[in-house]
Amino acid sequence: MAKPSIYDPVTYQAIRSRLVSLEADNPQKWGKMDAPQMLAHLRKALETGLRKTGAKQGLVGLLLGPFIKRMVLSDQPYKQGLPTGKQVIVTDQRNFDIEKGKLLEALDLFVQNGGSYAAQIVHPMFGKMTAEEWGYSQWKHFDHHLRQFSA
Repeated sequence: MAKPSIYDPVTYQAIRSRLVSLEADNPQKWGKMDAPQMLAHLRKALETGLRKTGAKQGLVGLLLGPFIKRMVLSDQPYKQGLPTGKQVIVTDQRNFDIEKGKLLEALDLFVQNGGSYAAQIVHPMFGKMTAEEWGYSQWKHFDHHLRQFSA
């Protein structure tokens, strides 16, 4: 059975609908981020596939990236409270509506660009990724954080 992909129109619409229905006061089930910070975090992670970060794969990525990539691409859901890459940590206060709008815009662009576009980008932690790996990893990340906020 194929893994879910953010590039699949039905899966994309389901994720987008969950984002649209998310409210600032949705209960947080785990973690340190509030809802606006989580939205900014998802956007920053998504932007690694939009060439907006300018990040390169560093030494940590070269050494640990293959192991972390295997975990990310496994069928197992993310565990709650996993460490977050420093380039996508958000600790400052954010406006929920602004962050939600920015994330929806980035999501739409990511999907419109398509997997062949993302596959040209070297992920700063995981290195070279296929279109399928980009699509699944983004779906899994969105699903994890939307469940975190009951969406």
